[in-house]
This record gives sequence, structure tokens and C-alpha cells, in this order.
Amino acid sequence: MSTLTPAPPNPIQELPQNDPTSLLPKKLARARPLFDREIVGGASRASFSKLNPITLLKNPVMFVVEVGAALTTVFLVRDIFTGAGGIGFSLQIALWLWFTVLFANFAEAMAEGRGKAQADALRRAKSETIAY
Repeated sequence: MSTLTPAPPNPIQELPQNDPTSLLPKKLARARPLFDREIVGGASRASFSKLNPITLLKNPVMFVVEVGAALTTVFLVRDIFTGAGGIGFSLQIALWLWFTVLFANFAEAMAEGRGKAQADALRRAKSETIAY
């Protein structure tokens, strides 16, 4: 006498659309695009507001880069007014240092913005989820 055993469930199989055990409602499960206009706009503004040295003191490496960028810019302006040669090199160094500081601030602000957006989505999901 043989018995048939049911096949184990496939863990890769998708959950049904109206499964009460899913974590997020289907309308909130859609991810935001990587460069969401709202998040990028806020991050762009925040990257310039984070240039404040008091704000950058929390990150000593970026603070040192900003001080270096400021000193290089001061020396560049001095060289321009005194008519010294080799201004192109000083200009490149100053631009790269300022770009580094701004990009680091922008990346940090993007991460903060995406984190806040995800927290808001989870809060909305919590308030809209119906307990069974």
C-alpha cells in the first residue's frame, strides 16, 4: 500500500494579491525611483546648507576636506590678484575639493531623504493595514 505525500510548497512562488499576511499593501509595495525628483531637490538644497563648518564637525574627514578647499580657494584668489603663474593647477585642486565636499553632502542628504521617505511609507502602511 502506497501513500501519496503532497509536494512541499515552493518558497519562490509569489503570494496572492490579497494575502492578509503580506507586509505591505500592494499599492505601497512599489519602490520609489532612485532619483526621485522630490528627494533629489531636497538633497541638492541640503548639500549646500551642510557646508556650514559647525555641521561638518560631526564628520571630521569632510571637515578637513572643506578646510583644505577653503584654504586652496584663498590661495587661488591671492595668486589671481598677484598675477602668479600656475593658476590652472590651483583652480583644479580647489574645484575637486569643493566637488568632493558637495558630493559627500549630497550623498548623505540623499540617504537621509530616502530613509525618511521609507519611514513615512511604513507609517502610512501601518495606519492603512487592517487587522484580521
